[in-house]
Amino acid sequence: MSDTALQDTPKRGSADAADLELDWLTLEDGESIQWASTPHRYSVVPAFGIGIPLSLVLVGIPILVGSYLQYTNTNYVVTNRGLYSKRGILSRDVQQIGFDKVQNISYSQSALGSSFGYGSVNVSTAGGSGVELKFRSIPDPASVQELIAREVDDREQADAGEGDGADDVLNEILHELRAIRQELADSDGGQPSGAQHAGDDTAAEER
Repeated sequence: MSDTALQDTPKRGSADAADLELDWLTLEDGESIQWASTPHRYSVVPAFGIGIPLSLVLVGIPILVGSYLQYTNTNYVVTNRGLYSKRGILSRDVQQIGFDKVQNISYSQSALGSSFGYGSVNVSTAGGSGVELKFRSIPDPASVQELIAREVDDREQADAGEGDGADDVLNEILHELRAIRQELADSDGGQPSGAQHAGDDTAAEER
């Protein structure tokens, strides 16, 4: 991901957006990043609060290391087309949901999260069972929820506009079909008259 592509990214995350390593993210043509972040730096406070005392007996060291690695290896991204989540230390677990599938968005904050300004955004999809994607412990979850809701609304309006265009094309096709049917009806209507004249001529000859 180039630095230029990240310059327009809102810097609401716990790290400067341009400092995030998003080499795992592949954007489609016309897709741009609207927001990107790691979990809030203070979200590791509970783990450190437990791990530091236990580190005196070496038990807490894995807790400290694991919490830090999870914090640095987790990315959340909002583009103008969908949501991305990347987690994993030894392997990558990447999840993507398009805005056309998003049905419900909510956010939650614990007492500690409210104090330090972080929380989780939960995303449910149409036809899914419960929360399909969660942005855990991100900074300012209310603003991220509003951003996602706005992007979903924009996508729905765009789809509605495309639907109106399709209706116009369909109406035009129906109009052409009616015109063709009318021409055929007019043409068929002239044939019986000609047939009647031919019948009259035949009858005259027989006389």
